[in-house]
Amino acid sequence: MPSITFTPDNRRERTEPEETILETAQRTKVPLIHVCMGNGRCSTCRIQVVEGLANITPRTEQEQDIAERMKFTEDIRLSCQTKACGDVKIRRLVLDPDDVEVTSLILGGAVPGQVGTEKEVVILMADIRNFTAMADFLLPYDAMHILNRYFYLMSEVISRYGGQIDNYMGDGLVAFFEVTDRKKDILKAIRAAFEMLDVVKKRIRSYVKEHFGREFRIGIGLHYGLAICGLIGARENKRHAIIGDSVNFASRVESVNKELGTQFLISEDVYSRIYRNIKVRRIHSIRIKGKRGLHTVYEVSGLAK
Repeated sequence: MPSITFTPDNRRERTEPEETILETAQRTKVPLIHVCMGNGRCSTCRIQVVEGLANITPRTEQEQDIAERMKFTEDIRLSCQTKACGDVKIRRLVLDPDDVEVTSLILGGAVPGQVGTEKEVVILMADIRNFTAMADFLLPYDAMHILNRYFYLMSEVISRYGGQIDNYMGDGLVAFFEVTDRKKDILKAIRAAFEMLDVVKKRIRSYVKEHFGREFRIGIGLHYGLAICGLIGARENKRHAIIGDSVNFASRVESVNKELGTQFLISEDVYSRIYRNIKVRRIHSIRIKGKRGLHTVYEVSGLAK
C-alpha cells in the first residue's frame, strides 16, 4: 500500500485505494487546510510534491482550471484532487489562517496569481550616478521629470530585448531576462545594456546638461543565476518580483562601478557563457560585501564581430 510523507510534519501515513491526499490527511489527522471542503473550488489545500511526482494521478478538470489560473508548476497540486499510486513525499504549503488570506482562490474571490518558482535569469541592475546630489540642486518637479523620462526610455529598451523591469528603487531599476537558451538570452541582456548606455548618451545626457546644467551617467551590472520569481504583495497590490541571492549579487556587481569608475560590469557567471561574443576592456578581482573571497568582474566594452 502506498505511503505519503507529510512535511513539515515529518509524518509518514499509508493511503487507502481511491483516497485523495486530502482524505488521507483527514483520516490520519494531518492538519491540511481546505477552505472549500475538498471540492476543487479553491487553492488552499495546495501541496508541493517533493518526491515521487510520477506516483500521483493526473490533474482533474477542476484542478487543471485552477492550475492554469494560478500558473502552478507541475509539482504544485491540489490535495483534494490528487491521489497517490506509489510512495510520495509532499509539503503542505498553506499552514495557518494568514496563509489562507494570502493564497485563497475561492471562485469569484481573490485575483489569481503565480506561486514562487525558481528560474534561470539574467539580472540587470542600473543606477544613476550622484542623482541624490542632482535632486538636491533641482526643483522637485524637475527631479521627478528627469527620473520618469529616464525610466520610460530604459523600459522601452529592456522590453525590446525581452526583459522585464522588476522594480524601481529610488533612482535605480532592477530588470530580468528569463533564460531558456543561455547564450542567446544572456546576449540579449548584454545588447540591452549597451543600448541603455547609448540612449543615455544620445537622448538623456545632453538633455539634462542643456536644460538643467547637470551631468547624467549610469552604471549597469549584469549577473546570471537562479532566482525565485512570483507574485508578492497583498490583494490588489500584488506584483511580479524576483528575489534571492542572485539578485543581491547583481546589485553588488553594479555598485562596484562606483569604485572602479566604470559603466558596465558583468559577473563571472555571465562572462563564462558568452566570453567569445564580447570585448573586455579590464578584468578586476574584487571583494563583494556579504561574500567570501575574491570575485572577478569584467568591464565590457563591446560585442565581438
